[in-house]
Amino acid sequence: MEKRRLGRTGLMVSEISLGTVELGLDYGIRPVGDDARPDESAAAVLLNRALDAGINFIDTARAYGTSEEVIGRAIAGRRGEYVLASKVSCFSKENLAPDALRARVTKSVEESLRALRTDTIDVMLVHAGPTDTLDAGPVWEALQSERERGHIRFAGASVYGERGALEAIATGYDCLQIAYSVLDRRPEDRVLKEAAAQDVGIVVRSVLLKGALTHRYRDLPDSMASLKRAVETMNGMASNEVASLPELAYRYVLAHPAVHTTLVGTARVEEMEAAVGYATRGALSGDLVSRIHSVRVDDERWLNPGNWPI
Repeated sequence: MEKRRLGRTGLMVSEISLGTVELGLDYGIRPVGDDARPDESAAAVLLNRALDAGINFIDTARAYGTSEEVIGRAIAGRRGEYVLASKVSCFSKENLAPDALRARVTKSVEESLRALRTDTIDVMLVHAGPTDTLDAGPVWEALQSERERGHIRFAGASVYGERGALEAIATGYDCLQIAYSVLDRRPEDRVLKEAAAQDVGIVVRSVLLKGALTHRYRDLPDSMASLKRAVETMNGMASNEVASLPELAYRYVLAHPAVHTTLVGTARVEEMEAAVGYATRGALSGDLVSRIHSVRVDDERWLNPGNWPI
């Protein structure tokens, strides 16, 4: 698999990376009775198969349940083969004093190091929610201190929306994790342009919009009709170029020059391997891209899975 330079970090990362929320939590659209989480042995198979397939960027977080521990037990022995990213929670809603905030960040980093069974985490991101504001003071200072101690190599931010992304770029974070998809194209307006201008690494999540850009869109509730209609339109665009909605989604996002890696968040080996295959097929044709740009989700609330009623 091709590798891209993760902005000014200089890290060379695979175009497809592995998101591991499903290794520690039940996540995404699943039919009744379909358990999203694999057991420990199945998770180990997935992680090792990902490395064998050429994926060298693994993304996790303290907030992902037991994900860090599972990764540590499964592939700590292959640590030299992958770039590791994790996240500290954003504590902006807790109104902590600066010293307490710095201590929380330090404690979170140390817990991640122990769980992941590593001495260094390559990229530590601030895990911000849709209404969080990044604290450019104590949090930033704590991460820089952890960098000086050798516990992390680079600081990043996982954000929602344009405001948080631009704030992170202005603060000086080396890497951004953002939601971007064939339906949620809003980052193209400002965020991706500014990130490219500042040489900020871009990791894309929600390429499949929590499973909505798969056959599972049929399980969306009627209250989300505007999203469902948009996905149905996308699904009708199948042509000789693409065989499925996921292929359309990954190839569209990977074609943007400011994108360095796109997460496949799955607990299933076959879904991971399919995404690796999509990365080899290049950009979509101009005609198909034009048709994609004609599709809009009327109610933009549904572009954020945090607003979903399920």
